[in-house]
Amino acid sequence: MDAARRIAVLGAGSWGTALAIVLAQNGHPVALWARDAGLAARSAADRVNARYLPDCPFPEGLDITADLPAACRAAEQIWLALPTKSLAPFLETQARHWSPNALIVNAAKGFEPGTGRFISQLVADHCPAAGFAVISGPTFAHEVATGKPSAITVASADLASAEVVAATLRNARLRTYPTADVVGVELAGGLKNVLAIAAGVADGFGFGANARAALITRGLAELMRLGAALGAQASTFMGLAGVGDLVLTCTDDQSRNRRFGLKLAQGYRTEEAVAAIGQAVEGIGATAEGARLAARFGVDMPIVHAVHQVLYDGVPAREAVSLLLAREPRHHED
Repeated sequence: MDAARRIAVLGAGSWGTALAIVLAQNGHPVALWARDAGLAARSAADRVNARYLPDCPFPEGLDITADLPAACRAAEQIWLALPTKSLAPFLETQARHWSPNALIVNAAKGFEPGTGRFISQLVADHCPAAGFAVISGPTFAHEVATGKPSAITVASADLASAEVVAATLRNARLRTYPTADVVGVELAGGLKNVLAIAAGVADGFGFGANARAALITRGLAELMRLGAALGAQASTFMGLAGVGDLVLTCTDDQSRNRRFGLKLAQGYRTEEAVAAIGQAVEGIGATAEGARLAARFGVDMPIVHAVHQVLYDGVPAREAVSLLLAREPRHHED
């Protein structure tokens, strides 16, 4: 195990809680911050986050609190597990209070609403002296928290920082793989949720396994085209952060974005589907930013465009997905 490091995990949803559990099991003192003071108090008393992971008790070394300054005080690593739509204002008000030597680790997937900026860019704006890493990969929170075998990619422009974070998280059941391709990992992590919505819609209409496989394959091609335009490494999209996370999110109903697509196929409106799921659906905002990035870089992304039509242009889901699946490729696997 790596040397013990004082860690703050900000965000006590299912993913933040799962990460805090693993990090504490690895021997690191962890402060898990919850925005909801009531949730923090109940979880501290019961030693479990009953709202999100009711069968995953807290290990020794994990404390939960609603006191943000206390959670971040003397933290060597600050892990961000908050909805991406709230990260920019959160960083603007809070980051100035953090140690300039802290290593910031982004565990969220998505982009800044309205700009399409990556979370790495937001952190650089508000914590210019801090190190930065991002984690991504095929990892459902409950499976990670319960110790099922999993693997994850850790990216940082400073490969030494990626190695530090990878060692902090790694154990016998969770494998970690460092890389320097921050852009590729962030792009794949954000846009795979859009493709999962499309897969959920297609499955909800009973289009079958063939259609799902076609969407995944063509969706991967879209990710790689945009990645190439942004300077990402092609190998990233063929690894855990790319095809690994894409397959997981598009095929398993633990995925909130896939379940959201299923709800759309059942006739739910966007707000109704989100309410039924009861947690953030990152793919909704990522759809708008993915379309924005595609237009900015002149990249053809028909699946992202189809999901955007459904969520933002009022096109019926069946019509959008049917037209997409009937689309003639302009070249191999377009």
